Amino acid sequence: MSDTLTVDVLDAQGTKAGQAELPADVFDVQTNVPLIHQVVVAQLAAARQGTHDTKSRGEVRGGGRKPYKQKGTGRARQGSTRAPQFAGGGVVHGPTPRDYSQRTPKKMKAAALRGALSDRARAGRVHVVSGFAPGTAPSTKSALAVLENLSGRKNVLVVVERSDEITWKSLRNVERVHLLVADQLNTYDVLISDDVVFTQGALDAFLAGPVKGAKEESK
Repeated sequence: MSDTLTVDVLDAQGTKAGQAELPADVFDVQTNVPLIHQVVVAQLAAARQGTHDTKSRGEVRGGGRKPYKQKGTGRARQGSTRAPQFAGGGVVHGPTPRDYSQRTPKKMKAAALRGALSDRARAGRVHVVSGFAPGTAPSTKSALAVLENLSGRKNVLVVVERSDEITWKSLRNVERVHLLVADQLNTYDVLISDDVVFTQGALDAFLAGPVKGAKEESK
């Protein structure tokens, strides 16, 4: 493997404005599918609210009186109409509020993200742009024109700098675009996207983190 991959950088007019380097230790590593699966499952689990709740027979209102006498009716003995076998009764072993989050080490998250990005990069689905709007004002029309030059696929992940309000306002209402700040980039959003588009500033900001993590892990 080479030390770096290179991709063309497009400007807001869709013309080539240079090249960007994609370090191999982030964009050309072996994809560990079981690791990615574990990290994604943990991420989706952490997103669950866990507020589901059912009432047991001790929590359902009513049913304090014995419905009929113990003997002589020919029916099974019952102590309450709020027992689980009755309509309106409590639920047996039903869900109660709980925390679904799983502890996932930072190195595992970083490794899974590098694997997902490498998969996209090897398929030619990682792109870099210098910007999405030609001026100082947001422009959805211009931003979409840039995207069309990069990808016509259905789901596109656009990674921007936290301070890049022009790009954010230009693309935030586009249905097929999912916007993320560089430090929010995660494995799940990479996997569900057909293409990943970085602004040049967002790529520089992102590489300042995972590259360090990769080097520390390899020691």
